[in-house]
Amino acid sequence: MTTIPLAEELLLLAYDDQTGKATGSRIGLDLGMAAAVLVDLALAGRIAYVDGYLKVIDPSPIGDTIADAVLAKAADDEPHTPAQWLQRLRHRLRIRVLEDLVARGVIQDVDETQMGVIHVHRYPTTDHAFETEIRGRLAEALTSAAICDERTAALATLLVACRMEPNLRLPADEVARAHERLEQIASGAGFMAGANLEDSIVRPSVALVVATLGKAISAALGAPKPA
Repeated sequence: MTTIPLAEELLLLAYDDQTGKATGSRIGLDLGMAAAVLVDLALAGRIAYVDGYLKVIDPSPIGDTIADAVLAKAADDEPHTPAQWLQRLRHRLRIRVLEDLVARGVIQDVDETQMGVIHVHRYPTTDHAFETEIRGRLAEALTSAAICDERTAALATLLVACRMEPNLRLPADEVARAHERLEQIASGAGFMAGANLEDSIVRPSVALVVATLGKAISAALGAPKPA
C-alpha cells in the first residue's frame, strides 16, 4: 500500500470512522499534525535542526502536496525555530488534510445543517484500507519486542506526545502498558530527547520537534496525568 503522510495517519486515528467526528483534543491534534509535517520532512532529509533553527538542507519535493508547499516556503523564508513552525503550520492544516483525503475518496465530507443555519461537517471513512494498515502496524509494534520500522516509530512518538493513546481503542487496563511501549519505541528510535547530534542530523531534528510539541501541548492542555 502507498505510504501516506504522518499528518494523515494521525488524523485518521483521531476521527471516528462512523460518526466522522474528531475525538480527543482538537488543539492537540492540530499541533501534532503540524509536527508530523516537520517530522516527515526531517525523515526525508529535507530539513534539519541547525544552530537553533529548522533549516532546509535539500529543497527537493518529497511528493506530498502540503509538505512540499511548506518546504518551498521554508526555502524562501528566513529560518524559524521548531516552536515557531508548529504555530505557523497548525492553522487550517487540518482542513487542508481533510480536503486531500476527501479528494482521494478515503473519507467523505458530510455537510449537515443544524437549526437551519449552522453547517456541521462530518468525515466518516469510506475507504478503510489505510486506517486498517496503520492500526495493524501499531498493534504489531505494541505486541512485539522487535524493532519497528522508522515511520511506525515516528508515528508512535507523535501519539505519545499528542496524548492520543485513547485513539488506539484499547481496553482500559492496557492503556498504561501501551503508553510505556510507545515511549520505549520512541526512545529506541532516537526520536525522544537525548539523541546525539553527532550521530545524526535526522533523529535529533525529530527529537527536538517532538520535545517542542510536548511543551506546546502541555501549555495548551496542562501537565499530563500520571499513568
